[in-house]
Amino acid sequence: MWERQLKGSHTYDYHYLMKRWSMDQLNIVDAKEHRVKLPVVLGDGSQHIVVLQFSGTITAPAVIVSSADSSKREEILSLVEEWLQWDTDLAEVAAHFVGSDLERLFYAHAGTPIVKDTDLYYCLMKTIIHQQLNLKFAYTLSNRFVEALGTKADDVWFYPSPEIVASLTYDDLRKMQFSQRKAEYVIDTSRLIIEGKLNLNQLSAASNEEIADELTKIRGLGSWSAQNWMLFGLGRADLLPAADIGVQNALKFYDDLTEKPTPAAIHARGERWAPYRSYATMTLWRSIET
Repeated sequence: MWERQLKGSHTYDYHYLMKRWSMDQLNIVDAKEHRVKLPVVLGDGSQHIVVLQFSGTITAPAVIVSSADSSKREEILSLVEEWLQWDTDLAEVAAHFVGSDLERLFYAHAGTPIVKDTDLYYCLMKTIIHQQLNLKFAYTLSNRFVEALGTKADDVWFYPSPEIVASLTYDDLRKMQFSQRKAEYVIDTSRLIIEGKLNLNQLSAASNEEIADELTKIRGLGSWSAQNWMLFGLGRADLLPAADIGVQNALKFYDDLTEKPTPAAIHARGERWAPYRSYATMTLWRSIET
């Protein structure tokens, strides 16, 4: 077992990071001890459990990263640094919103990070599974999917591989309460990956516009799906999923409106939030979470 301490140099609310990660059963989160166990699948297909032990204040955060395989230490550390995005100064992001219509929101929820998923394929599958579902049933369905098809080690669940999912029949997922179309989207997209027609690692290097264009060509993936994958998979800083019900409800509550604002109105308003619209999105979601 190896370990390495990483120190943050900017304001960062790791308590909120753990809260978001705790929504997913793949992650073992002990909020009291500030400890998280995460599943990691590296490029060679090897599976690893990574433990993050957070400490310090949100203005001076630190984390001890540990895992078993010392030969993969640098690769795992690089991934952890990508997930946390500690190189982004969230105080600078908040300063961008001083004097804006969201100033009070950023003051109330200081240091809200973009909370990334730990795997690009897993993030895309979860996005497909969760679309057009209420949050509670969405996690019920994705958890059921993982428990039936994934593997478990040291209490941590690993997501099923594209090869496993591509080999399924639509009826296999229908038995888990997937709709016919959702079953098709999950399996067909996985088949594109194993056929080499969709390479998520290569796609992650493209621009937002190029990624959206590529993903929305795939049956079952629309603008909402593309934006969510770029946000939670890649951690892109300037995305605003205006059609998201959570964003609409948060603005309705924040502005004390009688009706939810339309996507068009949110897009127009969000132009003033660039180039940090993803942080506006995360902070809006946070403002209505219980």
